[in-house]
Amino acid sequence: MTATKDPAFTPTRSLKGSLGVTAIVLMVVAAAAPLTVVGGAAPLGILLGNGVGFPSLYAISAVVLLLFSVGLAAMTRHVPKPGAFFTFVGYGLGKPAGLATAFLALLTYTAIQISVHGYVGYILSVTVTGLGGPDIPWYFYSLIVVAIVGFLGFRHIDLSSKVLGVLLIGEVGIVLVLVGAVMMSGGAEGLSLAPFEPTNVFSGAPGVGLMFAIAAFIGFEATAIFRDEAKDPSRTIPRATYVAVIGIGVFYTFASWGIVMAWGPDNVVGVAADDPGAMILVTTAKYLGAVGEIIINVLLITSMFACVLSFHNVITRYQHSMSNAGVLPGSLGRVHPKHLSPHTSSVVQTITAGILIVLFAVLGLDPVLQVFTWFAGVSTLAIALLMAVTSVAVIVYFAQTRLDRRPWNTIIAPALGLLGLVGSAVIILVNFPLLVGDVDADGAPAFGLVSSILIGLIVLFPLFGLVQAQVLKRRKPAVYEHITEAISESSEAAAPVAPVA
Repeated sequence: MTATKDPAFTPTRSLKGSLGVTAIVLMVVAAAAPLTVVGGAAPLGILLGNGVGFPSLYAISAVVLLLFSVGLAAMTRHVPKPGAFFTFVGYGLGKPAGLATAFLALLTYTAIQISVHGYVGYILSVTVTGLGGPDIPWYFYSLIVVAIVGFLGFRHIDLSSKVLGVLLIGEVGIVLVLVGAVMMSGGAEGLSLAPFEPTNVFSGAPGVGLMFAIAAFIGFEATAIFRDEAKDPSRTIPRATYVAVIGIGVFYTFASWGIVMAWGPDNVVGVAADDPGAMILVTTAKYLGAVGEIIINVLLITSMFACVLSFHNVITRYQHSMSNAGVLPGSLGRVHPKHLSPHTSSVVQTITAGILIVLFAVLGLDPVLQVFTWFAGVSTLAIALLMAVTSVAVIVYFAQTRLDRRPWNTIIAPALGLLGLVGSAVIILVNFPLLVGDVDADGAPAFGLVSSILIGLIVLFPLFGLVQAQVLKRRKPAVYEHITEAISESSEAAAPVAPVA
């Protein structure tokens, strides 16, 4: 049956725009922070994960997420609503599941944004002090970045996409130049495919390495969130999703392979162990000289800025969609008459980020070892769970509606992606304590207070959504009926099958 309009449900103003494939890809790839991943996560993956074989995990993760993307793209064509996970799970598995997913998504994107805010504050503090400037605590720099991001997020999305585009080109360009220099020199021990040999792929702790690999892709799935601001949603969103995941996968695999070749399979783990945080700078200094090292240090900062700006845009649009569905305050659904942005949602997100940074400063948390590492771990596990649930929703939705009868798009690819995501989530959960330093006397992962609290957040947020759904069903049935109906102009043009009750 088709969705019906309820006079008691009045949609708020919708977002508008003309973003093409390139603009959307730039925003979601910027969220993945390519240089931050290559310079920060890759050395840790090499050191703590499977060593020389770590680049292969990017390729494996890309295949799993590409399979997931097939179902995501199919849903985008048949459910013309913004909201991504929130809406798709609601249509496939029912309104309570959709609302639970929405709150878990908010936790995911807020956690990754806050983690990077801590890291960029630390990097700015160290950089300024190293140049002879005043020794100012990291959180002051983090708050300055929060304010700048808030200003850009308040304005039209086109401004953010242009800023992100410039920053992204710079950081991707310097990495490609670095890898090119490594290839031209032949590397430290000659060029080889050692990172992809089975003995290296399964060496060390591949489960830990997989955590870092999957975390590097967080953000690519957000293409569907920009549906209302896309030029031609039914074509733009699927294409942008495929381009994003394939592009990210190829780039990370190639770049991390280049780092291994720069030091050689026999030496790369030792170099990473010396100082994983400075590995990319040392590698650049070796192959591109002092000037290259300065350039990449600056671009590392801008990479983190691009990341938090992109996730700010994602979170504000999630809040906007949830507001339009009636599950968050109506003011969050307002659209600025001039900038056509969800400006109120942007202001709320800016205030939220600022409050959390102040809270972490008061608690005395380390910006890298605690703020960055802890909350990046939360977002990594949460995103794997989100995508796994969405894969189930895709399969159920098309089995019930029969709107798309292509087996590969609606059953096979989503099922294969689901298997990969569930396996990844289990591996991440088992190794999660390592991210926060909770280990037993033998150094094995053991859930302690910190890791239990962080895992508790992943349980608490969706539980809140389930409870709210039941409350709405009893007290506000009109709102409950439209939980997944994140109204937009594009949704008015079609009448998809109503979501599961």
